[in-house]
Amino acid sequence: MSFFVDLGWKSLNKYEEELCGDKVEILNTEDSSILILADGMGSGIRANILATLTAKIAGTLFAKGVALEEIVETIASTLPVSSVNGVAYATFSILQIFRDGRGYLVEYDNPNCIFLRNKKAAELPFREQTLSGKVIRESMFQVQPGDAYILMSDGTIYCGVGDIMNYSWDRDSMAAYAEKCVSTTGSASRMANLLIDACNDLYGQIPSDDTTIAVARIKEEQIVSIFTGPPQNPEDDGCCVREFMAVPGKKIISGGITGKIASRELGRELTPDTGALDPEIPPVSHMAGIDLVTEGVVTLHRVVQLLEQYTAEEVDVSFFEELDKDNGACQMVRILMEDCTTVYLFVGCGINEAYQHKNMPFDVTARQNLVKRLIAVLEKMQLRVVVEYY
Repeated sequence: MSFFVDLGWKSLNKYEEELCGDKVEILNTEDSSILILADGMGSGIRANILATLTAKIAGTLFAKGVALEEIVETIASTLPVSSVNGVAYATFSILQIFRDGRGYLVEYDNPNCIFLRNKKAAELPFREQTLSGKVIRESMFQVQPGDAYILMSDGTIYCGVGDIMNYSWDRDSMAAYAEKCVSTTGSASRMANLLIDACNDLYGQIPSDDTTIAVARIKEEQIVSIFTGPPQNPEDDGCCVREFMAVPGKKIISGGITGKIASRELGRELTPDTGALDPEIPPVSHMAGIDLVTEGVVTLHRVVQLLEQYTAEEVDVSFFEELDKDNGACQMVRILMEDCTTVYLFVGCGINEAYQHKNMPFDVTARQNLVKRLIAVLEKMQLRVVVEYY
């Protein structure tokens, strides 16, 4: 069994600081995914430099298989030393998940990783050793589908301390809230956003420390097939639909003519949705055996926009609130973000003549360009993409 690792993170800057003193680094090797969270001492530019150096050094050496002791020594000797107290200091957590299910966690002075299995907090086995004068926690374990691992900087467990809002929030409180979040979210990014939003509330929206949460969620392969656009040769309609239906997993049809082709070839009724209408996105339809049927280029264009925003920006809770809308684009994005590790794209190269003379905000005749953007953003999300053109 090969495991898929969904990674997401979110940070809060200390109030009135332009730069965050925490740094998250995500690396993908041939056989593993690596998540690194470093916390630089203090805040602002100096802390950001310390954290960035730590994360970059640790990530580069760790991915090359350098021994942990040498990594710690390299970090200690590389970081600049304060002229005031003689301390050069950044804490870190490194989580590596292998495709075969092995897991490895290294922690130095960050709050201990929160581990959730079967949606409940559990404890990872660990051992401690001292390297270059630093006490390091190591853990080796086997992952399971559904597991979640939460790395944190210390701002997450001290939020609200000294204020009226909270005197009892600690790692156990975070773990209890994480149990609720893992049950109501499907992606690491959305879970990280919910957890950081809780911290921000406890800070009264005025964080007194840099605060970062990074989440890794373990998934089995989840296949989503998307059929969009009529084949260039109508004689290929039947072959395209048969191959689309033969792939296991969830199925999405994107396109009015595409839906009619599938309806005809499968002998299944295509029924328009009569629910509330979205002013920007055309309504969905329904067909037996198909998880989602949407309009074509307008909806697909919005899907690509949302996914590009997701991968290019540090999204916040408002982004996920947008995704909760019930239109076809948001439904498709939720499936691709939360229930998908592999995408099969069945792309028809025929041109829909109905769009030739409409005043559209983009070139709908260039469906191939839209598909290229979709492929690029899906791969940026670390999803496996298989494409067939007709």
